[in-house]
Amino acid sequence: MDYARAATKNVAPRRTSQLKSAPSTDNWGMTAFSSLPLSPATLANLQQLGYESMTPIQAASLPVALAGQDLIAQAKTGSGKTAAFALALLTKLNPRWFAVQAMVLCPTRELADQVTVEIRRLARAEENIKVVTLCGGVATRGQRASLENGAHIVVGTPGRIMDLLEREYLSLENLNTLVLDEADRMLDMGFFDDIATVVKQTPKERQTLLFSATYPEGIEKLAKQFMREPQQITVKAAVAENTIEQRFYEVERSNRLDTVGLLLNHFRPVSTIAFCNTKAQCNELVTLLQGQGFVAQALHGDLEQRDRDQVLAQFANRSCSVLVATDVASRGLDVKELDLVINVDITPDAEVHVHRIGRTGRAGQSGLAVSLASMNEMGSVGKIEQYQNAPSVWFKRDELTPTGENGKLGRLLPPMVTVQIAGGRKEKIRPGDVLGALTSTDGGPPYTREQIGKIAVTEYCTFVAVERSIAKDACDKLNAGKVKGKSVRARLL
Repeated sequence: MDYARAATKNVAPRRTSQLKSAPSTDNWGMTAFSSLPLSPATLANLQQLGYESMTPIQAASLPVALAGQDLIAQAKTGSGKTAAFALALLTKLNPRWFAVQAMVLCPTRELADQVTVEIRRLARAEENIKVVTLCGGVATRGQRASLENGAHIVVGTPGRIMDLLEREYLSLENLNTLVLDEADRMLDMGFFDDIATVVKQTPKERQTLLFSATYPEGIEKLAKQFMREPQQITVKAAVAENTIEQRFYEVERSNRLDTVGLLLNHFRPVSTIAFCNTKAQCNELVTLLQGQGFVAQALHGDLEQRDRDQVLAQFANRSCSVLVATDVASRGLDVKELDLVINVDITPDAEVHVHRIGRTGRAGQSGLAVSLASMNEMGSVGKIEQYQNAPSVWFKRDELTPTGENGKLGRLLPPMVTVQIAGGRKEKIRPGDVLGALTSTDGGPPYTREQIGKIAVTEYCTFVAVERSIAKDACDKLNAGKVKGKSVRARLL
């Protein structure tokens, strides 16, 4: 999409911390991972994974973390912080000692899943490192079994971790590294007491690494209670040409949701996130958009884990055009190509606004962020203007006109369709197994790699994206053939 470019500024929040601090940093040179005290096997694995040089947060925090110091690192989401703490905790693990030696606390299930995947990739250089995800929304039976078989690292949400500790299914007495990921979001969600309860059951001599995009008061409170002379690092985003255009449209309560459909038909984006402030607003908007022929899904805290996995897989693999989400539910969502962000409701928190719109315009690509505001939200718009140090740019709602090929408006359909396979990690299915089944001659004509999109393997099922034109035939091929030498059941979502 060829959007005009307009600047947005991220202003670092004020800090009152008295903690030991490292100098803030704006620009960094390219620093090689080989400059760190990492094993040759780890360095080779990083090279295979495409980690050519450290990001600013990695270059600033890894020397401190690898030296065994407690750390408070402030950097925005998507800055490479997962690898920063993962490499630090992996260097301290004893693979032959099957006890929980490291724990990562996350605000949401989605982020926990994402962190688990990244740690597993980085741990490939080590011998049989076992990482277990402990989150709500699924039965504890499987998680309990995984812990009984021995785990080196656990990644989870505070509530489920507390539950497993109370039932004595989980022991943290051998923990040497504690990571608090997106600590600001956990505090926003009211998890301070839960975090405190969990941390009190860990050894006092452990290392604690805290990562946060912002610096609310609760961070300092956590540091004073549970950290030992933490080194504090702040990495600001490098000043670069911004590729996000921001537009504001004035709406009324009666036409707010209808305006979303107008925006989609006007800009024709392939992939859109629409942010709502409430779950009820999410559900109402999804119902409206689906009635208008859009492929839209809701993402909020009321969804069961199975449904959340399905929605996230469809949006990430470009078989869902519009994801309607609350801020908490969208945390940890990793989508590389996002054309449009719509703020259906204006957030009263200016930092959250910047976080929302930062989902588009990544990696030098152009993006568009549209905000819908009624008269009673103008105070929040003013806060956003002050935070960004830039005035809002307003457009008229009646200028939104349908566009399409040859001037004709067709349904805005996503380019891919998702096939769901019954069977996942429990059946030891890997993405390569599914790709092999679709590109083989078994069960029907082979498909090319270009016709197959993202493949996501979850605990009990697998999602594979295929081009819309071959969706039904690809599903039939999977049902007629075999994956990993076994027959499977597949269905179109």
